[in-house]
Amino acid sequence: MSAIGDPAPRGGGRGRVTGEQLYVADIHLPNELHIKLVTLPCARGRIGAIDDSDAMKVPGVIAVFSAADLPTPMPRFGPQFTDRPVIATVETKFHGDPVAAVAAETLDAAEEAARLVRVDYEVLPAVVTVEAARAESAPRVQDEVAGNVLREHVVAWGDLDTATKHAEVVVENTYRFPMVTHFAIEPHAFIAAPDADGIRVWSSIQHPYWLQRLLAQTLKLPLAKVRVIAPDPGGAFGGKQHAKYEPLLAFMALKLGRPVRLTLTLEETFQAVRRTETEVRVRTGLTKQGKLVFQDVDADYLIGAYADIADRVVGKGSYIASGPYNYEAGRVTARSVLSHTVPSTAFRGFGNPQVNWAVESNLTEAAIQIGMDPVQLRLKNLAARGDPFIPFDTPCDGDWAQATKRAAELAGWDKPKPEGRGRGFALGIKSGPTTGLSYSMVRLQADGSAIVYAGTQDIGQGARTIFAQIAASELGIPLERVSVVMGDTGAVPYDQQTSASRSTVLMGNAVLAAAKQAREKLAGRTGVEVVGVGDAKKEPDPKHPLGGSAAFFEFNATAVELSVDEETGDITIHRHVTVSDVGRAINRLQVQMQDEGAAIMGLGHTLMEHYIFDADGRIRNLGAIDYRIPTSMDLPEVMVSDMIENGDGPGPYGAKGMSEGALLPVSAAVAAAVRDATGAVIRDLPLSPERVWTALQERGQS
Repeated sequence: MSAIGDPAPRGGGRGRVTGEQLYVADIHLPNELHIKLVTLPCARGRIGAIDDSDAMKVPGVIAVFSAADLPTPMPRFGPQFTDRPVIATVETKFHGDPVAAVAAETLDAAEEAARLVRVDYEVLPAVVTVEAARAESAPRVQDEVAGNVLREHVVAWGDLDTATKHAEVVVENTYRFPMVTHFAIEPHAFIAAPDADGIRVWSSIQHPYWLQRLLAQTLKLPLAKVRVIAPDPGGAFGGKQHAKYEPLLAFMALKLGRPVRLTLTLEETFQAVRRTETEVRVRTGLTKQGKLVFQDVDADYLIGAYADIADRVVGKGSYIASGPYNYEAGRVTARSVLSHTVPSTAFRGFGNPQVNWAVESNLTEAAIQIGMDPVQLRLKNLAARGDPFIPFDTPCDGDWAQATKRAAELAGWDKPKPEGRGRGFALGIKSGPTTGLSYSMVRLQADGSAIVYAGTQDIGQGARTIFAQIAASELGIPLERVSVVMGDTGAVPYDQQTSASRSTVLMGNAVLAAAKQAREKLAGRTGVEVVGVGDAKKEPDPKHPLGGSAAFFEFNATAVELSVDEETGDITIHRHVTVSDVGRAINRLQVQMQDEGAAIMGLGHTLMEHYIFDADGRIRNLGAIDYRIPTSMDLPEVMVSDMIENGDGPGPYGAKGMSEGALLPVSAAVAAAVRDATGAVIRDLPLSPERVWTALQERGQS
């Protein structure tokens, strides 16, 4: 038996490392057709005539679909706004926006035919930056949205005007966070097939039930006629939460009467998902003794051509921008800004890394201005358990000072630094899920083995392992006698979504309740099967700015020690410390792995990752050659991961959600360490060698 907290054999791990696991791209159906998208070499182009005559001459080509082959008016979809057409009509809105799709018997034929589709188009002016999108003369990305601001979110408390008068020192700066992509190992893949009088869809998606609902609405079918099968994806990080090309494939499959499949290349995946670029202006007010008085944050998030889930990212991500501190007054204003770029979507951290980078960097500058140690400034103002640091939300739910002090201790914060090195420190906080509904079923078999049914997806966070550990613990059976079934709306009970670090808390509680019910039903009987059903809910609150208060907070403290090569601007991280408040670790090894993975992902957008555009809005660094992500050569020389366990979370055995927190403070900690080592102040990410070198040359200039 595996005790709660101990490492356990990874559920599905053998299949992942041996290649036995079938990803969507590995699945093939009889009589299937291959799809290839046709796009324009610009971001925004007015679509004229589409000539598919040469494409249709390619042996094996069955059809070329465009807007003319879909219902009128063009069906639109989206998780927040129904603003995205199934395929581009009138004009493209971003580089990669498809104007046609070829269906052929082989992938080679589809690719050849796609190259032969001739599209008359006119390149139109495109906006790909915050500044360009907000300009008075900017072209509208969506005709219905004036000024390209889809929505503005404002959260405020206290009297900011009065608090401003109380502040003896005000630190004000602007920070920029780049546009980056998820770079999951498995590209996005989709299959759609007619299924009697309905549709069956395979997708590498995080939210199978959300996709089922969206397809039913778009196709005008009953939910019972739409089945979504979602094998464990090879990474997701939020990029696989919502529909991309599933609606297009569903229409094509139903019209052609055959299964159709589409697997995006890595380059095409870059044109499908990314994180919001953000410009953040921060005013921090404090006393000369280090008491924080107010925080005023103003942020523009560049969300792309269509909303996807990005407006929710902006609203929720910015909501807690002021950080885990007590203030007299606070205000956060955040705007969802449309642009002729790839629609952004959820990304690990859900809009928080962008504002955390700005606010924590500003706090470090505030500490330097008043001559106070950056760790002590944070500890002096850090919310204690029960403090309503955001007055109308969940109070502080942990001993965050404990995590802060532990990180400082592990970093040797108070010890002398080796020559040429600098240290940086930052905190990160994120609201957990604000609503939720998860169901689970546990079947206790006649031989004492068990099957757990759960609608949560295992996207790499180890959900299969956690649920098996919970069931085994509650049923008193060995872990190896538990199987977990996921990923099929026709087989598993409903789960709202796999996001916001909710898996362990919400679905974990549902599994716990189902296992307890099965155990109670057994009541001494043997040789029979018993079934337990459990659910977990996080009720919405319509009066709350986010539609509900936080189920828990993810809190992390990060410390970095590094050196900078002043001739090249290259950064070497010698020690990276990350400490998270996790409530209770169901599996400590997985907690450590998730935190370290998140930290390394944070180093990506901190040190190197960013999109590059040309004058026509084309992405110039598509793919692995021209877009850098961290490799083993870029890792810290020493990485230390620790956790605080006080059993104070709402999940099973006192667990909280985790795995995003360790990403949040990375950028601010690294930039602070660069400043400590060199005196160079940098407020735009990434901290590439070129940018660092330039900042080194400009030191001391007014």
